Amino acid sequence: MWTQILGKIRLKAMPWQNHSWHTALYISPRGLTTGAMPYGNGLFELELDFVDHRLRMISSFSPDRSFPLASMSVAEFYRRTMDILSDEGIRIEIHPRPNEVEDNIPFARNEHLSYYEAGRVLDFWQACISINNVFQEFRSGFIGKCSPVHFFWGSFDLAITRFSGRRAPQHPGIAPNIPKEVMQEAYSHEVSSAGFWPGSDDFPEPIFYSYCYPTPPDFKDQRILPEGAFWNDTLGEFLLPYDVVRKSEDPEGTLKEFLRSTYIAAAVTGSWDRNELERP
Repeated sequence: MWTQILGKIRLKAMPWQNHSWHTALYISPRGLTTGAMPYGNGLFELELDFVDHRLRMISSFSPDRSFPLASMSVAEFYRRTMDILSDEGIRIEIHPRPNEVEDNIPFARNEHLSYYEAGRVLDFWQACISINNVFQEFRSGFIGKCSPVHFFWGSFDLAITRFSGRRAPQHPGIAPNIPKEVMQEAYSHEVSSAGFWPGSDDFPEPIFYSYCYPTPPDFKDQRILPEGAFWNDTLGEFLLPYDVVRKSEDPEGTLKEFLRSTYIAAAVTGSWDRNELERP
């Protein structure tokens, strides 16, 4: 929920970008950041610092502000964050409910105590750094349109998306508490997307995933590396358990195999012009 609040501030502060890229967060040297956002004649940035465990705001027009990250309700985090902005004259109003989750209690009314476990947060961030670095290298092999490596706070995943350059059939736009038009614009063009997801109560295992839209009938039948990767009919995606990567002799190489083989499966079955889209 904290990342949703920061993401919604970024959504309102940033100029619009295709596929909602202006809403995403980024892995930083200390945690998760909005990156620099324009306001008036200056810039400001919000960061969840997972080293010192603080919410930080830095700007070009005021002293740095922060407060400790600790166990607190979503409502308290929301109030503290918005107060920091308000105290520095930053007037931004966000849609005050979370998106892409079934239980979308308004932030200001979510008074349930949420536990902040610093050690687990640190582990998650350090894993994301390693994954981010592999994703950045994977991105460099593609000269077609490609997303940044970014963290989507609604689905809570670190993702990278390649585009064929062709329009896609209209997406059905099915996701909880998110406008259908947002989903349809996100999938307006053919994509091959991969990412890392830390799991949920319903799926309590961190995984890497890869899918394409639209999905050719023979996509799921392609040979995918490494051993341990598999197709999930329910999700309509190839999955690779995080532990398979973590425990391998070459974790980076193992993840690269998965990224490359699932992209090739999408490109081949989708008849992408690979000569125009890839570089050696």
